[in-house]
Amino acid sequence: MTTTSETLPTYFISHGGGPWPWMKKEMGDAYAQLEAALADMPRQIGRTPDAILMISAHWEAPAFTVMGNPRPPMIYDYGGFPEHTYQVHYDAPGSPALARRVQGLIEAAGLPASLDAERGFDHGTFSPMAAIYPKADVPVVQLSLKRGLDPAEHLALGRALAPLRNENVLIVGSGLSYHNLRNFGPQAREPSKAFDDWLAATVDAAPAQRVERLIDWSQAPAARIAHPREEHLIPLMVAVGAAEQDGGERIYHESAFMGGISVSSFRFGAAASAGR
Repeated sequence: MTTTSETLPTYFISHGGGPWPWMKKEMGDAYAQLEAALADMPRQIGRTPDAILMISAHWEAPAFTVMGNPRPPMIYDYGGFPEHTYQVHYDAPGSPALARRVQGLIEAAGLPASLDAERGFDHGTFSPMAAIYPKADVPVVQLSLKRGLDPAEHLALGRALAPLRNENVLIVGSGLSYHNLRNFGPQAREPSKAFDDWLAATVDAAPAQRVERLIDWSQAPAARIAHPREEHLIPLMVAVGAAEQDGGERIYHESAFMGGISVSSFRFGAAASAGR
């Protein structure tokens, strides 16, 4: 990786549902705003990273596990979608060197880590990456969540990974700010807004307060309606931990996604253009 004095921001993105970039015929412009926000990330970064470290909500393991596969296959971890979506490919290379570096940083922080040489990309990675870098020309390494989904432990993971920001590695937490598959549509309008408003205020808070609020996230308004199980929120903790002293900014927001849901994505650290 390239050592640089310019620190990359980190991101928490809402990654949408299943293989949506390959379903525009079926879904029309339902994902137009999210796609535009994801596609704008390279402009915000201001340079091409050497690699992306993606923490996906769709991978949990007993220890923090790093994808070491140099040619990651596809994992079609969804059901009920059109047949052609089980043939899609996002052919970005992996990076065994980055995988070893990530494992070393995690272990140096006293956290459990392992490598998985076979793991491929799940849709928490390949769907948003199809919008962020559609040419698949930037290496991507996935990193799992740790079972138990302890917020403090994932904040600590982010702190361990922070040096990567000066090694031209982009850290992205991929989840959804609202993830209750049994409560979509108009009935989700009020609880998703309540939680999203709390989340935006939390991201905007001073660093110590932000961490405190995130550790106690389950006490937020409508928290367990927004996240009956928190795997789609926990990648946010990693993005925050890796940029703990930096300001946060909402970079994407919709208040009527999928018929009534408030959803957001956030950046931590300044955009390249903001510092010029």
